[in-house]
Amino acid sequence: MANRILTSMTRQRPLRILVVDDDPAMVGAITALVGTEGHQVITAYDGRSAVRRFEDESPDLVLLDLAMPAADGFAVVNELRAAGSPPIIVVSGESASASKVRALQMGADDYVTKPFGKDELLARIAAVMRRATGEGSDRQNRGAIEVGPLVIDRARHEARVHGSALDLTPIEYRLLEALAARPDEVVPHDRLLRAGWPDEHEPDRLWLKPHLARLRAKVSALGGPDIVAVRSVGYRLQPEGPTGREAS
Repeated sequence: MANRILTSMTRQRPLRILVVDDDPAMVGAITALVGTEGHQVITAYDGRSAVRRFEDESPDLVLLDLAMPAADGFAVVNELRAAGSPPIIVVSGESASASKVRALQMGADDYVTKPFGKDELLARIAAVMRRATGEGSDRQNRGAIEVGPLVIDRARHEARVHGSALDLTPIEYRLLEALAARPDEVVPHDRLLRAGWPDEHEPDRLWLKPHLARLRAKVSALGGPDIVAVRSVGYRLQPEGPTGREAS
């Protein structure tokens, strides 16, 4: 039953997946694995070529190793986040928590440690894509949220400021939605962590600051409401516009 459910989730729409790893055997194994679900694979074997393939191919999802020549995975996450917002899953042999925290802080959406099982990787892909497309989330309340010039269309999983679309990562969208649902109120750190990383058992509060800093810059650049830090408590979306500063 579990395998049938997983298959139905991953086969809703074939994905174009960029697989980045300097080990050809690992690239081949992942390609064969996701290929059984009908997904198309784009390959890269080092960090520089990964960025070029991303720019040329515009994949739906990136599976990324950390230890690579010509720019490691951390540098690639940073560049991809500056260029666009597809989900990124780090697939690495590095199991240290510091590496996981760093990757997630820089914008990765999930982290899978090698070796991994077929069902685990497919489940992670399905979960990340569900979050990216808004499937299964708050179906009872999927109208628009308006906070000044900011409009979040939950049905379309889109956010706009003064009519211009925000290019948000899945995590950034979920954080913005959580803030916009309670405008001008402080949203506690733990609530934001649950919103941004719903599949993490114990998300680290340190992940919030870099993601919210990037989110604040994107919203403010279009003249939207400011995201203000309330030290040791949480963050609030300030409808009047940008006046505050990142404090914690």
